[in-house]
Amino acid sequence: MDFLQDHYAIKNELLLILISVILGLFIGAEREYRNKSAGLRTFILVCFGACLFTILSIKIGVANPDRLAANIITGIGFLGAGVIFKGDNKIEGITTATTIWATASIGMAVGSGYIYIALLGTALVLIVLSALTYLQNFIDNFHKVREYRITLTHSEDIKYCENIFKEYHLNYQMIKQQYSQGSLAVIWRLTGKNTHHEEVIRRLVDDPKIIAYQF
Repeated sequence: MDFLQDHYAIKNELLLILISVILGLFIGAEREYRNKSAGLRTFILVCFGACLFTILSIKIGVANPDRLAANIITGIGFLGAGVIFKGDNKIEGITTATTIWATASIGMAVGSGYIYIALLGTALVLIVLSALTYLQNFIDNFHKVREYRITLTHSEDIKYCENIFKEYHLNYQMIKQQYSQGSLAVIWRLTGKNTHHEEVIRRLVDDPKIIAYQF
């Protein structure tokens, strides 16, 4: 009788691990498709590892099973921090880090036997990552915020840049100035419609007073 119970338990645990791998695969495929820093293998291993650790915490932590499970969250925090980095003008990788964190919670749900919660969680993660991208793009079309680094020849050209921004209906804020070797580099934060940003970029390319620009 004990043998049959053990056999059934092993089969059930193997099934849970397989489910965690499949759910991690779905999320990892979406991240891989978008060429993110953490891709297919990372999310499969995160979901599988969280599931396995949860199963182990239930089996070997009989008196206090939440101790091992709680440490999963700590470990995932360090892993998520590794994919966050500072770009030229913004912090990048936060979405990937939070997706890793959410994927670990899905693996823990599978390991605990709450398959329906894990399936719902996977669906919500995919909706947030994929479907809401269209909503984000829609918002950006009307309220796009970008930081531009524009290099000028003379300090009086700052007023010239401000007039360009006003001409294309962009709100502007000067963030930083840096003078070196006869040129002045100014970082601007511009806010407005995405079409207005594109028009400004075309203007900067053809403008003889602008030495260089970056955004």
